[in-house]
Amino acid sequence: MSDIYESAANSLGLFSSPCLTKVELRLTCKGISDRDALSKPDPCIVLNMQSHGQWMEVDRTEVIRSCVNPAYSKVFTLDFYFEEVQRLRFELYDINSSHNGVKEADFLGSVECTLGQIVSQRKLSKALVRPGGSVGKAIITVTAEELTGNDDYIELSFSARKLDDKDFFSKSDPFLEIYRLNNDATLQLVYRTETVMNNLNPVWKNFKVSLNSLCSGDHERKLQCTVWDWDSNGKHDYIGEFEATFKEMKGAIDGRQVQWPCINPKYKVKKKNYKNSGIVILNQCKVTDSFIQRWSGSCLSVAIDFTASNGDPRNSCSLHYIHPYQPNEYLKALVAVGEICQDYDSDKMFPAFGFGARIPPDFKVSHDFAVNFNEENPECAGIQGVVEAYQACLPKLQLYGPTNIAPIIQKVASSASQEVHTKEAMQYFILLILTDGVITDMADTREAIVQASHLPMSVIIVGVGNADFGDMQMLDGDDGILRSPKGEPVLRDIVQFVPFRNFKHASPAALAKSVLAEVPNQVVDYYNSRGIKPKVPSDYQSSRPFGP
Repeated sequence: MSDIYESAANSLGLFSSPCLTKVELRLTCKGISDRDALSKPDPCIVLNMQSHGQWMEVDRTEVIRSCVNPAYSKVFTLDFYFEEVQRLRFELYDINSSHNGVKEADFLGSVECTLGQIVSQRKLSKALVRPGGSVGKAIITVTAEELTGNDDYIELSFSARKLDDKDFFSKSDPFLEIYRLNNDATLQLVYRTETVMNNLNPVWKNFKVSLNSLCSGDHERKLQCTVWDWDSNGKHDYIGEFEATFKEMKGAIDGRQVQWPCINPKYKVKKKNYKNSGIVILNQCKVTDSFIQRWSGSCLSVAIDFTASNGDPRNSCSLHYIHPYQPNEYLKALVAVGEICQDYDSDKMFPAFGFGARIPPDFKVSHDFAVNFNEENPECAGIQGVVEAYQACLPKLQLYGPTNIAPIIQKVASSASQEVHTKEAMQYFILLILTDGVITDMADTREAIVQASHLPMSVIIVGVGNADFGDMQMLDGDDGILRSPKGEPVLRDIVQFVPFRNFKHASPAALAKSVLAEVPNQVVDYYNSRGIKPKVPSDYQSSRPFGP
C-alpha cells in the first residue's frame, strides 16, 4: 500500500471497524402536549447523527396532522458499527399547517441516545427533553430491527370500491394502513397511504416497501390492513379491515387483481344482511431488485482537473500539492468517494483520466488523457492504483486550461452507448469528476449531459477548493430541469454535485452519503424502466471499450 494512499485513508478514518449490520429504526411518540388550545399538533421527528462533534440531519419522518400519539410509517435505515459510539438525536417538531419545513416549526424537544443502546434493547423509550432542559410528558419510542440480507423491494398499488360513507355532508376521505404481525403478537406499522379526499372509490398512489419491512422475508406472515376515514381533528373513523399475506399479494404480479372484502366486525355482528364495508383491490405487486444487485456490475471512471487554477503542485498552497503525510483535497475526495464506489465495481479496475493539462511528449492541451499515459488501457487497479497514477503523473504535466468537462463526459458516454447495444446491457457507468472551479464549456457540457441521460450512466461532480460553484448547482438539476442549448430536456436527472469544503470536518460516511445520495435511484430506475433484470456479480465480465 502506498504511503500517500494510506495517509489519505487514515485521515478519513476509512480503516476503522467495518459495518457490522444494517438496522431499520421505526418511531412512535405518545403524549405530545397541545401547544395550541384550538388545534392538535402536527408532529414530525428529525433524526440527527453526531459527526466530529457536529449534529448532521440524516432523515426525517412524515408529518402526521392533528395527532398527539403519532406512529410513523417512515423507516430509517442505518449502518451499525459495533466498535463505534454512534450518537443519535431525535428532534420533535410541530409543523406549521401551511409549511412542511422545520424552520417555521415549533421545536418541542429532543431525545438523545446511541445506536448501540437501541440495537441492544431492540425497543428504547425515553422521555422528551423540552427546550430549556426540563423533562416533558411525551415519550419517544424507537424500535430497531436488523436487516435479514434480503434487499428486494415490493411496489404495491391499491384501490378500493364502494367504501362505507362516514361523513354526513360529503363522502369519506379514506386512507389505508398496513401492519405486520410480529412474533410477539404485536403489530408494527409498515405503511400508511395518503388520504384521498371525498371519494368512496379511492385509487392510492403506488408505493415501495422492502420485503424485510413488509413481512421479515416470511411470505406467509399475517398482515393486518385497515381502512380509515380521515378527519381533520385526528379522530379518524374506522371503516373496516382485512388480513392478507405477501403470498396472497404475489397473485397480482402477473397483472391480475387480488381483492379482499373490507370488514367492520361490529357491523357483521349487528347487521343481518351485512356483507362488507367495501372491497380493497391490489392492482399491482411488483418485485423490484435492490440497488446492490444493480450496481454490482458498475464501471467507475475518475476524471481529475489539472488546470492551472489549482496552483503549482510544487507550492504548498496548491490544491495538488503532495505532502507525504497530509493528503490534499483531491486525494481526500478521491479516496472517500472511491472507497465506497469500488465495493460495487465488478472488477475493481478503474479508468482514470485527466483534463486541462499539457501532456507529454508534445505538451498539447488535452481534456481526456489517461492519467497513467496509457491511452489503450487507462485502467488502474483499485482506488489505490488511481492514487498512485495521480501521484506519478503530476511531475510530468504542465497544468494549463481551460476547464472543459464535456469531452470526458462524452468519452464515458461513448462506452455507455456501446453497452446499450450489447445483448444484455448490464453495466452501469459512474463518472466521478473532481474539479476546482467554474467550467468554461457550459453549453457543450449541458448538451453532453442531456445526451448521456438516455444511457446507463451517472455523473458525480465533487467541487474541490473555495471557488464559486454556482454553475455546478445548475447542472445538478435539483432546482429545475436541465436543458441543452437547443432546449432539449434531460430524460432523467443523472448529475449529483457536492462541494467538498462542506465536508472537511465531517465523517467520510457523511461525504459519501451526500455524494451518492441520488445514484441508487438513478441506477435502479434506469434498469427497471427498461425491464432489465440483474445478474449475480459472478456473471459479469469486464469488456470496457475505453481504448482510442
